[in-house]
Amino acid sequence: MGEPRPKHIHTVVNGLNGRPTNLNNVETWANIPRIINNGAKAFAKIGTDGSKGTKIFSLVGKINNTGLVEVPMGITLREIVYDIGGGIPNKKKFKAVQTGGPSGGCIPEKLLDLPVDFDELTKVGSMMGSGGMIVMDQDTCMVDVAKYFIKFLTEESCGKCVPCREGLDRMLDILTDITEGKGKPGDVELMEELGTMIRETSLCALGRTSANPVLSTIAYFRKEYDAHIKDRKCPAHVCKSLITFSVDKENCNGCTKCAKVCPEGAATGAKKKVHKISQALCIKCGLCKDACKFDAIVVV
Repeated sequence: MGEPRPKHIHTVVNGLNGRPTNLNNVETWANIPRIINNGAKAFAKIGTDGSKGTKIFSLVGKINNTGLVEVPMGITLREIVYDIGGGIPNKKKFKAVQTGGPSGGCIPEKLLDLPVDFDELTKVGSMMGSGGMIVMDQDTCMVDVAKYFIKFLTEESCGKCVPCREGLDRMLDILTDITEGKGKPGDVELMEELGTMIRETSLCALGRTSANPVLSTIAYFRKEYDAHIKDRKCPAHVCKSLITFSVDKENCNGCTKCAKVCPEGAATGAKKKVHKISQALCIKCGLCKDACKFDAIVVV
């Protein structure tokens, strides 16, 4: 199993067979023919002062046009999301975009005009990373997003160094408690302390960037954490332990669709009569809401 080690001497000095070794990825090599054919000056005209050339992103998530996109360095997030990506489906509101892969940060709407390059993304708590770009809309819970990525990173950690191995595991425990309605005052501050420690003391780049999903969502979406902990509510109606399904008596016409699709028999009622949902039986799968054509199922 591959394990990180301190690199006191870099590969450009002492690498393969003890000789100077230069490591590059495929994307870097793909730029070489362009530079050879057109010259360095022509290549340098593309991009920003600190980041030259183009960058390929995997544009996915809550966006109309998904796929691989190649853009010049310095293009804004707004141009990528709306001009290239075609905006958010179903006229929903943009909420955030995560760049850089699982250990990247989540960037809010107020920073949509941020130019995309190595330096600018780092300044706002994210990174260029592997070139991932995940768009999120108004129905996304940022606490749940942070938990999802920390769970992935916990599983990816090789476990060699204590800050990454133990810090991420503890952070996942806290995030799980928060999404299950067991959050406590001080949990957010503890995660900020853990995140800083993991970032500063981990051995490899995975560990040093792994706290980005948590630290960035706390920085830009602190109100959502407070709602989960203080109010025991998930504003996006994603965290099952913090939501309930009920019937709006004004809209329900007794079509029985909710009762037919409920796997636990929680939705009941006679035909053409107002139905009800048993909170004791409801597993919060959301099938009743999906089946209802009259907006009679309310999530709170």
